[in-house]
Amino acid sequence: MRILTTVIRGLLTTALIIIGLENGSVAFHDGGVGVCVGCHSIHGSDIATIGGPSLLREQDASSACLFCHQRAGDSGPSDYHVSTPFSELPQGQPPKQLTPGGDFGWLKKTFSWVPGPSLPLAYSRGERHGHNIVAADFLYDGDSTYAVAPGGTYPSGGLSCISCHDPHGKYRRHVDGSISTTWSPIIGSGSFASSPAPDANKAVGVYRLLGGKGYLPKSLTGGFAFVNDPPAAVAPDVYNRSEATSQTRVAYGAGMSEWCSNCHPDMHTAAYPGNTSLLHPTGNGAKLGVAKAANYNAYIKTGDVSGLASTSYLSLVPFEEGTTDYATFKAHAKSDGSWLAGPDNTTAQVTCLTCHRAHASGWDGIMRWNAESLYIVNNGYYAQEGQPEQPYGQGRTEVEAVRAYYDMPASNFSPNQDSLCNKCHIGVYP
Repeated sequence: MRILTTVIRGLLTTALIIIGLENGSVAFHDGGVGVCVGCHSIHGSDIATIGGPSLLREQDASSACLFCHQRAGDSGPSDYHVSTPFSELPQGQPPKQLTPGGDFGWLKKTFSWVPGPSLPLAYSRGERHGHNIVAADFLYDGDSTYAVAPGGTYPSGGLSCISCHDPHGKYRRHVDGSISTTWSPIIGSGSFASSPAPDANKAVGVYRLLGGKGYLPKSLTGGFAFVNDPPAAVAPDVYNRSEATSQTRVAYGAGMSEWCSNCHPDMHTAAYPGNTSLLHPTGNGAKLGVAKAANYNAYIKTGDVSGLASTSYLSLVPFEEGTTDYATFKAHAKSDGSWLAGPDNTTAQVTCLTCHRAHASGWDGIMRWNAESLYIVNNGYYAQEGQPEQPYGQGRTEVEAVRAYYDMPASNFSPNQDSLCNKCHIGVYP
């Protein structure tokens, strides 16, 4: 029965995908709600094992999402998949997906290494590599270290895909840029460079179906409703891909850090426990300014500050453009290297995603690069695989480390490349 149910669901999903393709992107959600029976069993009669709440076909919300967003047998990055099955993550091999948000499979990879002479074994534990979603059917567990979100009170045991993404896609962007859950009908996704523009009578879905003001999943009770709307951003149409030869540039406009603060409100304030001063500035008020923008545009790698503003963009250190003009930044969302301009010195700003990925990464703290090592490249390699002491690769194989940098060759950087904090700071930190 379970096999038959899976086959039927697979056929249904395939049909929906074929019918719903729009400009190369899967349109099951299409900026709004998908077909109900794609996630729910209307009468509960075709759930072969343990169904979830709200007549979900899987045990929990994240498992219902991963039924489509994880697929066994992928040979590499594949469309809308955000997770690699545990069975396909043998020791020494990395997760397969390369979406801008990252592959949740990194949560299943724990690394250990000898950092130096006479030093104890060090660890980079899987749960420190990303947001620990609860998805029982796919072997994902809640965070065992943090009971609540750092800098906030959102309960870790209630963290799921729908903690951030509204599965029913009610939030929509109108022609004036405002966001609501009613009024104009949604005509399509608003997440991509090729997405249609809203008009006086029609709206588009918000970026990545993210929840907005007042959003609270039915599975969670308490004072956790969002207070900020989704950010202004768009992704290139082709986004789950290797960056071995060209970068994937998501065009971040404004509001991402404010949206992250729905769950992490005190992360960058003195209210965060242990803070004696504010953490790194971020958000709509954290402009790069003249000096930092000039650093970003000049910095290519350690020892090379000959960069040009027209080609200085680095996807490992993205920035917000500080605008909500979709026509402007939709033209910048590219995956073919045709738009690599760096920040200006008036509107560009730091966002949480300047340093972190949204789902998971190969490094602690969901960082885009290894921020806990003096060098990210040493003697021309990311990992220093096979050395008796591995203070820089920190237990990763070279294959895993390369994948954590989205397949960017180590030769793109200096043979002894220091932290990418230098992209903005070049050794001068406040």
